[in-house]
Amino acid sequence: MEVHDRLYDVIIVGAGPAGLSAAIYAARAKYRVLVLEKNGIGGQITITSEIVNYPGVEMAGGKELTEHMRVQAERFGATFVVAEVLDMELEQDVKCLHTTKGDYEALGVILAPGANPRKLGFQGEKEFQGRGVAYCATCDGEFFTGKDVFVIGGGFAAVEEGIFLTKYAKKVTLIVREPDYTCAKMVSDQLKDFPNIETIFHTELKEVGGEHALSYAIFLNNVDGTQWRYDAPQGETFGIFVFAGYVPNTKWITDCVERNEQGYLITDINRQTNIAGVFAAGDVCVKNLRQVVTAVSDGAVAATSLERVVSELHTKLDIPDLYQTPKQSKTLEKQDEQTYFTKGEGFISSEIRQQLTGIFAKFSSRVTVRAWLDESAFSSEIKGFLNELVSITDKVVWTEQVSEDVVKPEYLPAMEVLDSTGKSSGIYFHGVPGGHEFNSFIIALYNVAGPGQELDCQTQEQIAALSEKTNIKILVSLTCTMCPESVMAAQRIAAISEQVTAEMFDLSHYPKLKEKYHVMSVPCIVINDKTIVFGKKNVEEMLALIS
Repeated sequence: MEVHDRLYDVIIVGAGPAGLSAAIYAARAKYRVLVLEKNGIGGQITITSEIVNYPGVEMAGGKELTEHMRVQAERFGATFVVAEVLDMELEQDVKCLHTTKGDYEALGVILAPGANPRKLGFQGEKEFQGRGVAYCATCDGEFFTGKDVFVIGGGFAAVEEGIFLTKYAKKVTLIVREPDYTCAKMVSDQLKDFPNIETIFHTELKEVGGEHALSYAIFLNNVDGTQWRYDAPQGETFGIFVFAGYVPNTKWITDCVERNEQGYLITDINRQTNIAGVFAAGDVCVKNLRQVVTAVSDGAVAATSLERVVSELHTKLDIPDLYQTPKQSKTLEKQDEQTYFTKGEGFISSEIRQQLTGIFAKFSSRVTVRAWLDESAFSSEIKGFLNELVSITDKVVWTEQVSEDVVKPEYLPAMEVLDSTGKSSGIYFHGVPGGHEFNSFIIALYNVAGPGQELDCQTQEQIAALSEKTNIKILVSLTCTMCPESVMAAQRIAAISEQVTAEMFDLSHYPKLKEKYHVMSVPCIVINDKTIVFGKKNVEEMLALIS
């Protein structure tokens, strides 16, 4: 069989705890391993602020724990690529995965895409998502500072996130449809320590409404059938956080892989599906307990079970050893919880400086960042950041706009990315790119400098065919794990199309935009100051919005 650089022993789809565990075990066994993840490393657990029931770890944040797993996997040789799987051919010996970064082949596949927050379907849920209805306390909790908040659900996530929301909310009310909590008593007992948390059992949310933001909610007592209504104080609003379980992320998986009525993948004791060489792990599987500890167990079982299949195929197909000695560097397009701004080291830590040196070496040409500054302390912070950035490489320079012959951005301060000829790319950052947005800023430079993130031919043609001027504003929080995908999608389109401008706004510095668009959740996508959409979007989804 022909061996090429896109052939792997094992491809893992999903980089949550299950996928990361599988990567560690498979790479440590000296197999060539690729992990494909369309969003950030870590999966849903990254929105959990405290994990206290993982054996051997007294307490850790979800981002912290999964970051350690990723580092382990990379040190054993696993490769990470940010890409979305579009289709799969799984029934032959060598599986083929068609992705937004092209095709990859593997002798074995582990499906670990996890699950997504469940939408309840109450009246007003869709209309007020981002304007009071939210699904991530870590991302959106700060928008409800000093306000009343209702948490829908009585499981582990609802209790934990309810406690987290007490940092911001005036009062937190848990709405539980069952007669008791559905999590361990030790977890729910913590609620006694928070006087501003109340729980109402036997209750369901029926309807929410308001004008621009939530002003009322209607609840149903499911025992006696009575209804009651909450009205926000005049001139104020409130929040609804839904933590009512998850639905498996399996709609995109080819129908040849068996699943149950709820969409969960059916596996045997070794986590193998009905397709030879195709395994599944984590929350996507039929199982009784969905926790980090069971996810990593699934990943380990799937990876070690797959070893035998891969070894037999090496012999059957006469394939040489594919394993490559791991490079001690990090992937260009990873999204993780890094500390880019480190006290005592300026804006960019010494570790990140070393990584950036390798990334900038891949740039095809020089890029310029044009800074539009004012007299604010915020502008001084941007200036300090840019001075540090350009000290790392000669592939990036920056200049302060002083002439009047160029149209000034509406919102200042701003960083505008220019190509090697000095032409604007249409990409603007209104904020110091820290947290998760540091990565999206570096990717923006890479996209303008070239060669840029790979896109399939059809998508490139769609972008090139755009004929109407379009402005895309992405309003973000630097702590949000879902924002970078939307930011990178918009800026990737802008880097190709002269018709599109893409602007990232750190909402903590632009409260007027928050008020103007009634933002209570991020990412908030504003197209031509008219169409407002909430939630993460990839390139294809962003294209659909602006086409």
